[in-house]
Amino acid sequence: MESSSNDVLASLPESLGLAALHLDFPRLQFHATAAGPESGELVVLLHGFPENWYSWRHQIPALSQAGFFVVAPDQRGYGLSGKAPPYDTTTLARDVVDLVHALGRERAHLVGHDWGAAVAWIVATDYPDVVDRLAILNVPHPAELMRALLGGDRRQLLKSWYAFFFQLPSLPERLLSAAGYRVMRRAMLGSAKPGTFSERDLAVYLSAWSQPGALRAMLGWYRAAFRPGSLRGRAYQRIDAPGLILWGERDVALRVELAEASLRWLARGRLVRYPEATHWVHEDLPSEVNRELVAHLVGSRERPLGLSPS
Repeated sequence: MESSSNDVLASLPESLGLAALHLDFPRLQFHATAAGPESGELVVLLHGFPENWYSWRHQIPALSQAGFFVVAPDQRGYGLSGKAPPYDTTTLARDVVDLVHALGRERAHLVGHDWGAAVAWIVATDYPDVVDRLAILNVPHPAELMRALLGGDRRQLLKSWYAFFFQLPSLPERLLSAAGYRVMRRAMLGSAKPGTFSERDLAVYLSAWSQPGALRAMLGWYRAAFRPGSLRGRAYQRIDAPGLILWGERDVALRVELAEASLRWLARGRLVRYPEATHWVHEDLPSEVNRELVAHLVGSRERPLGLSPS
């Protein structure tokens, strides 16, 4: 299984006309895919749980065709990237900064979904000089999420029950991997619009989940999140980079009110809501999301970043 899943993931970029990148960071081998002109502005796409770079399969062509150099990594613990802890957000944010610098750049546009969005929020907070423009998909600002979870927001607590379940040792790994990862497959299919995930898509994700140590590493992000200094107990400041929040309102795990509250953390921010989309908004509605992303990121060419968008 390990060999076949490696083969699937290793051959995937080329089969889609993309380049594969292999980068060595301190204590971590980083795998990513790339497309578009290397002279273009850099866009880094950060995936969430339980996916990998492939979650951006619909966005990579649109952004590269718009003239951007697009890089979508397997984040730490996922896919073909290394499985070395820790998985706290300080480390995960530093991985993104290291990636930008390894590509010979000082700055990049960041686009993140789910956990990738949480990391993008942190990078924009801790490394403002690295982020040109920020796009967030279906994850609120970490301060708003922690306020809801630790402040007694009952509706959000019920939606986030799985994050607390993941704190248990070993049991989540056994449950999620049982019967060929049946629970994970059903969770993705049941929480997305019909037709969003094909059997091929699920086969790619199954190959990523089957990598040695991958599932424990993926859950390690959740286990680190509640420790002081990761998402909990952090100091946050308002983000100056122009920001865009795209939100599928049929998210089974996160309330749209958290997206609205997150705007307060953006000095220049905009929220676009999709009533018919789910948590997997960029995979549910790729054309609509691509249009918003391209317009937001191309705006950096048309308007000095110091000016507010009209």
